[in-house]
Amino acid sequence: MLRTWHRPLVLFGWSMALLIPVSLVGLLLDDRLVVNSPIWLKPFKFAVSLALYAFTLAWLLTYLKRFQRVGWWAGTVLAAAGAAEMVVIIGQVVRGRRSHFNFETPLDATLFSIMGATIVVLWVTHAIVAVLLWRTKIENEALSWSIRLGLVISFLGLGVGFLMTQPKPGQALDGGTLGSHTIGAPDGGAYMAITGWSTEHGDLRVGHFVGMHALQVLPVLIALLGDRATTKLAWVLSGSFLGIFLLVTWQALRGQPLFQPDGTTLLALAGIIVATALGVVWARAPKKELVNA
Repeated sequence: MLRTWHRPLVLFGWSMALLIPVSLVGLLLDDRLVVNSPIWLKPFKFAVSLALYAFTLAWLLTYLKRFQRVGWWAGTVLAAAGAAEMVVIIGQVVRGRRSHFNFETPLDATLFSIMGATIVVLWVTHAIVAVLLWRTKIENEALSWSIRLGLVISFLGLGVGFLMTQPKPGQALDGGTLGSHTIGAPDGGAYMAITGWSTEHGDLRVGHFVGMHALQVLPVLIALLGDRATTKLAWVLSGSFLGIFLLVTWQALRGQPLFQPDGTTLLALAGIIVATALGVVWARAPKKELVNA
């Protein structure tokens, strides 16, 4: 089965999977810190995320019936862009330097600019794959819609990365840093284990992560539901996931930690929960049969 998947994406996925234990060893043996975080934590998180992403797209491209060559090239360019980004991240780990938002030296600035270019390429090629799969008919309608809508939400999630690169208040090029993950304070404060998300301020990585992985979560949910999954349910679950993505992104932009929501955030969350519950009831309601008079 794997032989029919997009080979460059599969190879990239396996390279990321192999990087995971390497990063774990680095976390155990290398005590260096970058921005108050273990230097191997970023490669570990990126390897896990990109492995899931690459294998998912490699699978999805098997559904293409038309424009297969376009899809192949889009997937190949995407894999190359992801690989280039990881080369820069690992290279900066070896040098003991920050990979993101680093303008301290001309080399650091050039490497971050290369990463920025790879993200743009990845975003565009993801959009191409999304358009191709939107035009592809998949027999299982519920699965089809979960894939289509998951691709759209993932596209938005990837786009959150561009918000991180915007200069924050008080930053200047001569200060060596432009952009940050955190809203309301510089990167490097208290953070959650494993994820590295700020526990004191808003963190755009939450929305970036949630949105990007809609592509895995939604099809898996539909697959787990089996015969109980319907097109309506796929739309409801996708709408709920989109709401959560928008909520955590909005929360971060207001400088609010994920687990310290204010009343407004909790009210919005309650609205999403109620809307999802009502949507599930609507999606699961039996169809009314027309009775001939």
